Amino acid sequence: MTTSIKHTRLEVEKVRHPLKSRLLQVRRKVQLTPYLVRITLGGDDLSDFVSASFDDHVKIFLPPAPGEKPVLSVPGPQGPVFPEGQPKPIARDYTPRRYDPEAKELDIEFVLHGHGPAASWAAQATEGQYLGIGGPRGSFVIPVEFDWHLLIGDETALPAIGRRLAELPRGKRVLAIIETEHPNAHIKFDTRADLTLQWVQGVAGQADGLSPLERVVHRLQLPDGDGYVWAAGEYSSIHGIRQHLVNERGLDKSRIRAASYWRRSAGKSHEVFDD
Repeated sequence: MTTSIKHTRLEVEKVRHPLKSRLLQVRRKVQLTPYLVRITLGGDDLSDFVSASFDDHVKIFLPPAPGEKPVLSVPGPQGPVFPEGQPKPIARDYTPRRYDPEAKELDIEFVLHGHGPAASWAAQATEGQYLGIGGPRGSFVIPVEFDWHLLIGDETALPAIGRRLAELPRGKRVLAIIETEHPNAHIKFDTRADLTLQWVQGVAGQADGLSPLERVVHRLQLPDGDGYVWAAGEYSSIHGIRQHLVNERGLDKSRIRAASYWRRSAGKSHEVFDD
């Protein structure tokens, strides 16, 4: 009977949410590192916002120019639609880092490497400017009751990793391996968990063809017991890590959640590996 109960508790849960677009305004902006900024958004549209998992994603809808309001979608018979005669806004996927239902505030963290439209907007964002969001469409809820958790990612995964560490219960064993391009991109995490953290310096062009993250995971000794692996970052690196854990370490695919957040080469950026 005990085994059956534990097995039930360790099943991941997929939750669907009503899809809604929301118009929000910047309330605060905090520079966490030279490469990461946290923007606090607020507004009455957040009154029924739900985010049930640390790796949820919302679509952010960028305004046509700073200070202007973005074009938002409305519900249609086949899903969300945008008003006719208006150009669709530029949209990107981001993690809800923190949600405060009483204050009606939502934190989103932006990596400032490069010159993409979302990073450029975040770099100049000031109090009172508008941003639209849609979703999250659903949540992939990973139980905290696993014996251990392994979190793997690069700087794009910092918001999800930070939220997971903040939400794990006191004493829960967790290993985190995070790749950054610069030492001053490291951040301090608030957590009650029993955290073992390894920062990895990103180095390109290695002879073995492995990313720094892959190289560390290949050497990692996994803890005993029932564990769960979450990994997100650059496509080829995360795909390689998942293949190694499944094919060489023998981990069950149901115990790994791996996603591409971006690609060095052209192609679809956000993708979950579930084959």
